[in-house]
Amino acid sequence: MKILVTGGLGFIGSHTTVELQNKGYEVVIIDDLSNSTEKVLDGIVAITGKKPVFEKLDLKEKSKVEDFFKRHQDIAGVIHFAASKAVGESVEKPLLYYENNIGTLVYLLKELSKKQRSSFIFSSSCTVYGQADKMPITEDAPVKAAESPYGNTKQIGEEIIQETCKVTPGINAIALRYFNPMGAHPSAEIGELPIGVPQNLVPFITQTGAGIREQISVFGGDYPTEDGTCIRDYIHVVDLAKAHVVALERLLNAKNEENYEVFNVGTGKGSSVLEAIQSFERVSGKKLNYKIVGRRPGDIMTAYADTTKANEVLGWKAESTLDEAMKSAWLWEQKIRK
Repeated sequence: MKILVTGGLGFIGSHTTVELQNKGYEVVIIDDLSNSTEKVLDGIVAITGKKPVFEKLDLKEKSKVEDFFKRHQDIAGVIHFAASKAVGESVEKPLLYYENNIGTLVYLLKELSKKQRSSFIFSSSCTVYGQADKMPITEDAPVKAAESPYGNTKQIGEEIIQETCKVTPGINAIALRYFNPMGAHPSAEIGELPIGVPQNLVPFITQTGAGIREQISVFGGDYPTEDGTCIRDYIHVVDLAKAHVVALERLLNAKNEENYEVFNVGTGKGSSVLEAIQSFERVSGKKLNYKIVGRRPGDIMTAYADTTKANEVLGWKAESTLDEAMKSAWLWEQKIRK
């Protein structure tokens, strides 16, 4: 069975490709290489023994998307990762985010709506909840006004998919709202490889540990949390990748109850920024140089998941601890710096 993974050479996309290939699926990757490199293919091959089909393609080019689907008419499912994903950057460059995250989704759904039946997994985010009123966050929590253009693109993306599913019975979709992915494959063959200055905490931590960055800025030490820093739900990327495969199989096997469903994907446990730093210090034996600075625009204070629905309905559960995920991220960092 052929599965398209957009953004399949990126952090989560590459790990999901591995899990799909391990289960016998034929994977076709589309990636524009704006935040990844072709070398990731070598890591995928090293783990699975199989090279996925890869096409360098910018999904913003509608005619090329149309041409791709004409050439690959036997695609049974799509897992859509390709999107810009940094909260801070989205505040500075909103139009880039709306074009890249919304336009590309529309072009994909237009092609899928031509098929008799298609299964679509959308890479959504806990940012759709904004600063939720209650913790842990359930799927029924209200979707609040977005704190950033990035968060808004995920909200709008979900609305577009839901409205498309209403009028296109052949499209079955699941939006996975995930929390904070981190870590690397235990083989250290693939991992998070941000181009330029990392926008996420964990690669900044590991790069500081490796001596590439001088100091970590902790944005805000005056939040009303136990240690004053923001709290997030850090999930191992391999656990997250497996959730995509489980969700896809739910659709392929027609087990879904509605043709649009939503699931939180997290560990159900919140950890502060300082706890993440302490986790790194534990697994690496290194002390990190960090400094508490002012709050960052677009950041929310606390977000961690209620994973009951994913656990019970999907039959999926996160297995790795924060320390295990951090250790894998550190092993990956050490490998790529050799």
